[in-house]
Amino acid sequence: MTISNSDKTSLAIDREKVAVAKEILGTRTLAATVDAALDEVVNAESRRRIMQRIRTSKTGGIGPTPEELRRLREP
Repeated sequence: MTISNSDKTSLAIDREKVAVAKEILGTRTLAATVDAALDEVVNAESRRRIMQRIRTSKTGGIGPTPEELRRLREP
């Protein structure tokens, strides 16, 4: 794994949480663990936004409506 735009910093980190996160994420280093954890947060937000779109959609989902699908399937 390569960390893009790496930036060195000092942090006070709970080592017990890091150990648990390493096991869950399958990472080996502190930097890889923090990077993977940040990826998880970003991905979770993307999933939350998609679910919000599904909940608020007039058709009950994302993508073409049944009517649009029928029209697209016509020869």
